[in-house]
Amino acid sequence: MKEILSGNEAIARGAYEAGVKVACAYPGTPSTEILENTVRYREIDSSWATNEKVALEVGIGASFVGARALVTMKHVGVNVAADPLFTLSYTGVNGGLVLVCADDPELHSSQNEQDSRNYAKFAKVPMLEPGDSQECLEFTKLAYEISEKYDTPVLLRTTTRISHSKSVVNLGERTDLVREAKIEKNAAKFVMLPGNARVRHVVVEDRTVQLSKDGCSMPINRVEMRDAKVGVITAGIAYQHVREALPEASVLKLGMVHPLPFDLIREFAAKVEKLYVVEELDPFIEEQVKAIGIPVIGKEIISICGELTPGRVRKAFGLPENAQATVEKLPARPPNMCPGCPHRGVFYTLNQLKAYVSGDIGCYTLGFMPPLSAMDTCVCMGASIGMATGAVKVLSPEERKKVVAVIGDSTFLHTGINGLMDMVYNKGAATVIILDNRITAMTGRQENPGSGHTLMDDPTNAVDFELLCKAIGVKNVRTINPLDLDECRTVISEEMERPETSVIITDKPCVLIKREGIFKAGAPLQVVEDSCTGCRACLKIGCPAIEWVPSSGKKGKAHIDPLLCNGCDVCSQLCKFSAIQEAK
Repeated sequence: MKEILSGNEAIARGAYEAGVKVACAYPGTPSTEILENTVRYREIDSSWATNEKVALEVGIGASFVGARALVTMKHVGVNVAADPLFTLSYTGVNGGLVLVCADDPELHSSQNEQDSRNYAKFAKVPMLEPGDSQECLEFTKLAYEISEKYDTPVLLRTTTRISHSKSVVNLGERTDLVREAKIEKNAAKFVMLPGNARVRHVVVEDRTVQLSKDGCSMPINRVEMRDAKVGVITAGIAYQHVREALPEASVLKLGMVHPLPFDLIREFAAKVEKLYVVEELDPFIEEQVKAIGIPVIGKEIISICGELTPGRVRKAFGLPENAQATVEKLPARPPNMCPGCPHRGVFYTLNQLKAYVSGDIGCYTLGFMPPLSAMDTCVCMGASIGMATGAVKVLSPEERKKVVAVIGDSTFLHTGINGLMDMVYNKGAATVIILDNRITAMTGRQENPGSGHTLMDDPTNAVDFELLCKAIGVKNVRTINPLDLDECRTVISEEMERPETSVIITDKPCVLIKREGIFKAGAPLQVVEDSCTGCRACLKIGCPAIEWVPSSGKKGKAHIDPLLCNGCDVCSQLCKFSAIQEAK
C-alpha cells in the first residue's frame, strides 16, 4: 500500500513496522509530529517527557530490558540529552534504540543553527540521514537492525525540509520481535563505573572502525556514475538539490554520514576529475575527506549558514538560474501572539514598568516583538531563572528590582525548576513569572505534566505550580489574572519591590487549547467610531484583531475584526474614551 507522508509521519510508520514498543520525546519543531503519529499505533507506548534528557533515559530503560525504543527531539534538545547519550555509546543497547534529531537549517523556528552530525562523531555513534519520506521509513527500520547488530544507539538525522515535506511512501507490515522484554542482569555492560567503562571504550572504538568498513557495502551508501568530470559527495536533502541542479554530475549519495565509508569515498574520488562536497551547515563530510588526503571543494563555494536550495547550488557552481524559477516578494509576516493570548497583558505591564526581562523559549518569546518590546534575553530552555539569579548577584539594590524572569509552564517543568531552586537556595532577590497556559503551546499544544492528560489522552495528575514553588522554598507565591491589567500592574510592581525570591503564576489557558471546556471566549468587542479619537492606545498591545483604518484628513480610527476577537477585554482597558465595547 502507498501513502503520501511527511518525513515525520514516515519515521513514525517506520518505528511501527520495526516493532518499536516505547516512544518518548519532548516536543520541538521540526520533530514534534513524529510522536503525534506514533500515538496512532496502539502497539507503541508513546509519551511526552518533561525534557529530552528524561525522554532518552526512558528509551534507554526500555532498551536495556530488551524492547525497541524510539526517542525524538529537535537539534537543541540533543544538547539536553547529551549526558546520557555519551555514556549510552559505551554501554550499548539490548533492544534497538534510535534517537531522531531534527536539525533546523535557516532557523525557521530555533535559536541556533547547530549541526547535529557533530554529535555522532563526538559520541562515537552511527548516524543515518534520509533524503525523502521513503528513506525516512526505510532508514528508521534499518537503524534498529544496525543498533542491535553493532550494539549501539543510532542517530537518525532529519532537517526541517525532510521532516515536513511529503512524498509517496510504500508501507509494510509490522514485525514484532520474537523476544519479550524481561530483566536480564549484566552489570559489567550497563554499570558505567570506571573499571567497566574502560573496557567498553575499546568496544566503541572497534565498533566505529568496523562500521566504516561495512558502510562501504551498505546499499544506503551508493555511487551514481554519470559525467565523470564532476563528482559530488552529498547526503540527505542536499542530495535532492544536487540532482535537480546538477543532473549530469556523478554522485556519491551517503545514507550513513557517520562513520564515513572512507574506502568507498576513495574509490569514488578516483573515478571523477573534480570532487565536491555539497552539504548544509558545517563542513562535516568535507573536513574528514580532506583529512584522508583527498582534495575536495566544499565551503569555498557552499555557504556554511542557512539551508540549501537547487538555486543556491546552481549559483555556487556558477550556473545560470533555472528559467522557470520565479522569485516573488511576499509581504512580511512577522510572528505574533494570538488574539486573546493571556501573555499579552503581562508583557504590556512589564514594558510599562520598564522591567529587565530575562526571557525563555516559548510563544511568549514573542514578547520581544514590538509594540510589546518586553524581553531582553533569551538563550535556551529554562535559562531565564538562572540568568536572573546571575544578574541580581552583581546589580545594585535599586537596579536588581527591575529583574524579572518570565517562563512558560512547560518550559518551567522542562528545566526551570532547578533554576528556581538555585535562586531560593542562594537567596536571589528576583521576581519569577510562570505563564501557566496549561499546554505546550509553541510546538502545537501538546500535553505536559501541568495539563492533567498524557499523550495517550489518559487523565493523570496535574502539577500544582503553587504547591511546587512553596515546596522548594518560595515564600511569596501569588496567582493573577493576566487579562486584568490593573491586577497585573499592582502585583508585579509589588513583587519587584520585594528583596527576596517571589513567584507570580498567571492563571489563564491558551486560547487555542485543544481540550474542550478549559478556554471560554468572551463576547467579541467593537470600536464605537464616534467615540474613537484615534489616540492609538489600543495598538500598544499588538493584537492581530485590531486594525488601523486611515481616513482622509483625520488621524484614522481603530477597527476590531469580529472574526478574530475573542473578547479578552485587554484593549478596552487601555481605551480612556470608552470607545471599545461589547459588539452588538
